[in-house]
Amino acid sequence: MVHLVKIEGTLDEIRAMFVEGAKQEAKKTAKAAGKATVKKAVKKAKRAPSAYNKYMKKKLATLRKKHPKTAHATLFKRAAKSWSSSAERKRSMK
Repeated sequence: MVHLVKIEGTLDEIRAMFVEGAKQEAKKTAKAAGKATVKKAVKKAKRAPSAYNKYMKKKLATLRKKHPKTAHATLFKRAAKSWSSSAERKRSMK
């Protein structure tokens, strides 16, 4: 028999409830196996990369090809500075 339950709250609140429930279940089932298994089973879900993260990844790759001997910090600063005038930023701000 299937029981339906209505859950009210914001998406973040509902997600937090499910994550907490999953953590508790994982701890119960993996307790006997040791700490390493518990940590592996209770990993937090990763968020999708933001427009800035995607832009920086793409921009750093192109800068590395053009300037292979330049330090990473310098390339990162150039890429970050170019973000403010990029089309991707303007699209993400809409």
